[in-house]
Amino acid sequence: MPSTSRPRSDAAGDTRAAVESWEALFRAQVTVLRRLAGDDVWDPISMREYDVLFTLSRCPSRRARLHELNREVLLSQPSLSRMVERLESAGYVAREPDPADRRGTVVALTEPGAAMQRRIGTRHATSIRRYLGPALDTDELNTLHALCEKLRLAQDSIPDA
Repeated sequence: MPSTSRPRSDAAGDTRAAVESWEALFRAQVTVLRRLAGDDVWDPISMREYDVLFTLSRCPSRRARLHELNREVLLSQPSLSRMVERLESAGYVAREPDPADRRGTVVALTEPGAAMQRRIGTRHATSIRRYLGPALDTDELNTLHALCEKLRLAQDSIPDA
């Protein structure tokens, strides 16, 4: 029966390929992210605030505990609780008692927050297409998506050093 696992190669070659792939992925991500950050689509909130609204929009019932939200946001959020306070003051999120643990707090996306996320998200999607579309065709975009998902999902089963 043929093996379905990857062919084994030398450790130095695997390390080199892993490092070069990581560097290419990371540098591409930073380059595109800088362009997206410079776009005039974020007003009246910041890109980081949009990230919180977007993340909540993808959560079940548009709600998450603060630590779950912090784990899921794409951008580093060193002061997520203060950002949530600002978003709450603007009416985009609400803090509610966690029904599963009354000591905890859940951050919920409000209707105005969902509307803001959709409005900015539409403009943001246009920018993403503008920067990725000329570089990659649809098949390449699908391959990139599949590889990135595979890499992300595999991390849960890879032990820490």
